[in-house]
Amino acid sequence: MSDPQQLGAFPTTRLRRLRRHDWLRRAVAETVLTPADLIWPIFVHDHEAALPVPSMPGVERLPVEGVLRAAEEAIRLGIPALAIFPVVEPALKSDDGAHACDAENLACRTVRAIGQRFGDALGIICDVALDPYTTHGHDGLLADGQIQNDETVAVLCRQAVVLAEAGCHVVAPSDMMDGRVGAIRESLDEAGRDDVAILSYAAKYASAFYGPFRDAVGSAAALGTAAGQGLADKKTYQMNPANAAEALREVALDITEGADMVMVKPAGTALDVIQRVKTTFGLPTFAYQVSGEYAMIHAAADNGWLDGEAAALESILVIKRAGADCVLTYFAPELARRLGER
Repeated sequence: MSDPQQLGAFPTTRLRRLRRHDWLRRAVAETVLTPADLIWPIFVHDHEAALPVPSMPGVERLPVEGVLRAAEEAIRLGIPALAIFPVVEPALKSDDGAHACDAENLACRTVRAIGQRFGDALGIICDVALDPYTTHGHDGLLADGQIQNDETVAVLCRQAVVLAEAGCHVVAPSDMMDGRVGAIRESLDEAGRDDVAILSYAAKYASAFYGPFRDAVGSAAALGTAAGQGLADKKTYQMNPANAAEALREVALDITEGADMVMVKPAGTALDVIQRVKTTFGLPTFAYQVSGEYAMIHAAADNGWLDGEAAALESILVIKRAGADCVLTYFAPELARRLGER
């Protein structure tokens, strides 16, 4: 980059000239946000009516038909894909999360319904992790107070295959087990699904900002029971928020194992990591503006402390500016509507 001292000096150079008019600010904008940069996370449950998520104003758990209506809206707005998160009934949960591998589970049925209605007009992304399906709320198998890495990976491989066979375009392992990307890639290929891409949650931090999401999918209460089994949190497998160099190692390993895209989560507290990942590897880099980030902006807006729509737009813009190619955000539909009006 050129030395700023050689690019002009005041008073002949006045940078405010480029900010004087709205059209000019738009013309010289270095980062441009469009609906195609947004992925819409959707919660689906096995009930006939939608149910609001109290800690996420404006977000609902939707029945399958509600998801289909959201999918239709996403296509109309130019949002390229939905990320599907099932709310699993307590009776279907177990210590081993076996229902995750059932081809008739809610996630698979939802994926098939979207595919049958819309074909390839809309992308479908599905999480690969056990936390919605386990009685203890962890992303992996729990035994003797420890998450069992290799045993968990074997289950994740089966889960990824059933999702792929249901019609999922992208599987997104969010569990943070070691070696799972390579094992999932091998399993998909052996099942004849080498067309299904892997979006790896490569740098997923053990964050305080996941609470509303866990409320929405029902894993918060389940995770509370895990304390009695010796593991009350996810810090032994999700990353320490203090670490950035470790994130680059995680990303490098996942790329080596066959990840097509990588994810950084949460986005707002890891802008530096997003930038380093994109600059270092150049791979398609996604970022997840998580439930707590969404809830904070909504809470402040609801109290009249800030302009919620403007804050939401700015928050996503800076995530993209940091290097994200696509952002998962619960603001996706309202931002896409606003961007489409410009």
